[in-house]
Amino acid sequence: MSYSVETRQRLERDAKEIIARYPKPRSALLPLLHLVQSEDGYISQDGIEFCAEQLGITPAQVTGVATFYTMYKRRPVGEYHVGVCINTLCAVMGGDQIWEELSEHLGVGHDEATEDGKVSLERIECNAACDFAPVMTVNWEFFDNMTPEKAKKLVDDLRAGKEVRPTRGPDKLCTWKEASRILAGFPDGRAHEGVQAGPESLRGLEVAKRNGWTAPPADGDGEGPAESGSQEGGDQ
Repeated sequence: MSYSVETRQRLERDAKEIIARYPKPRSALLPLLHLVQSEDGYISQDGIEFCAEQLGITPAQVTGVATFYTMYKRRPVGEYHVGVCINTLCAVMGGDQIWEELSEHLGVGHDEATEDGKVSLERIECNAACDFAPVMTVNWEFFDNMTPEKAKKLVDDLRAGKEVRPTRGPDKLCTWKEASRILAGFPDGRAHEGVQAGPESLRGLEVAKRNGWTAPPADGDGEGPAESGSQEGGDQ
């Protein structure tokens, strides 16, 4: 099913704005894929053909990119897409157990959605938030220091339509389609809400400030922090 005239015109306006940001049109492919995902909820064949037409490349070239990156989905996901980190640190801190219990609780596996279409589940190799392990995401917003019980309550609240607030970031969650539009380069004006970086992420910076440490200059001639001593040891 192709896009309606109204939908296509709207997408073309947005695509024109996206493409204008780049010196070469083809460089706009990644945000364009997020744009069509914000429309369909996944990368549909219509979306692939639309991107190809806008950039003057083939659908096969678009498909090659869309199937390489896991943030682009080739089938519909839930309104709230839940990622559970199972990489090394999160795994040993409880991520594997969270995944197993959450998958059983929802009755879905990797990249599968619940029957009501509210929640889908994904194994994430790394959420780049090891200082808050074990970590989960919902539509790419962070939920830190999770447990199986907290994870199950989170998805139950999402399915019940309750308001859920991420540990860091905006004051409330957006939907999967809304998140995809933000990633296409159309901000929702809420980037500065909530906690931006938690104490765990800033601890190294605080230690450096207390000890008067600074980064060496680019030429490498500067002196770095002391290799050992009571100050450094006292902060460990």
